[in-house]
Amino acid sequence: QVQLVESGGGLVQTGGSLRLSCAASVSGFSIAAMGWYRQTPGKQRELVAAILSGGRTNYRESVKGRFTISRDNAKNTVYLQMNSLKPEDTAVYYCNANIVRFGDYWGQGTQVTVSS
Repeated sequence: QVQLVESGGGLVQTGGSLRLSCAASVSGFSIAAMGWYRQTPGKQRELVAAILSGGRTNYRESVKGRFTISRDNAKNTVYLQMNSLKPEDTAVYYCNANIVRFGDYWGQGTQVTVSS
């Protein structure tokens, strides 16, 4: 069974920083990629950043230069360092893990609120 446990959301002022963490319990499985998505009411979930097992990263254009995704393969943990936060970054952030042969798994979501 795969479980993803997120932490690190909260309330921050414009220009502030937050760090999200997601630990995956994946005993016996291989993770192809991990990433962070976000969703606001009435909108589709969108990719924020992803990182492959080899370290290659992919970012949403609007967060490039402000957010950094990293991964500790030994701990099956992915991090999202978010700097220079803007009100438009306010959303529920979801951790995603793509498990080889089994597909996508999701965390429960963590709220990030950026006040203006």
